[in-house]
Order: sequence, then structure tokens, then C-alpha cells
Amino acid sequence: MKCEKLDVWKKSARLAANVYKAFRECLDFGFKDQITRSALSIPSNIAEGMEKESLKEQIRFLEIAKGSSAEFITQTYIAMDIEYLNRELGKKWIEQTDHILSMLTKLQHNLKNRNT
Repeated sequence: MKCEKLDVWKKSARLAANVYKAFRECLDFGFKDQITRSALSIPSNIAEGMEKESLKEQIRFLEIAKGSSAEFITQTYIAMDIEYLNRELGKKWIEQTDHILSMLTKLQHNLKNRNT
């Protein structure tokens, strides 16, 4: 299955691009690197997983994408607390990431059920 066909990949790739744009001017390079990398990791792991032949590997990479999602949510809360990110945008990103997490879980279940 090509990742480009998956809504979860599309949504997470769009989110990653928005994170990069929002932190373009951030001078805290350590924080900027961490939050952009976790956002980028979500669609990247979906893409990598969908190219694997093994169902077990596909599911494992979706699990990694879920971990990156949780990492990104944590960093978004911190970004709001230290005022690197306004609360309105931060809450929007958290809602989007929660939706992505739900979609990843459903995709994992669909892949498991396809095998049985």
C-alpha cells in the first residue's frame, strides 16, 4: 500500500510541514530540532512501514509513528508553556495529533484483521 494514498499519512505530513513553518524563526535550535524531528517522524515512519513486505514490520512502524505522535504532543505542551507557541495553535496541533493517533490505531487493526 502506498503511503500517499493514506489519509493518516497526508494529515501527518501536512502537520509536519506546518510545524516546520511555525518554528522557522525559532532561535532555540535544540528545541526547534526536537519538535520538528518528532513531527517529521510521524509521516516518515508511516511511509517506511507501508513499504515493508512483512505485516509485522508494517505494524511495528505504525507503532513507532504513534510513539513519535506522543513525543510531539509532549513537546507541543512544553512549547505552549514556555511561550514558543501560542495556545490556540498548540491546542489545534494536539487535536490533530490525537486524531492521527486514532487513525494509526485503526490502520493497525485493519492490517491485523486483513491477515486473519
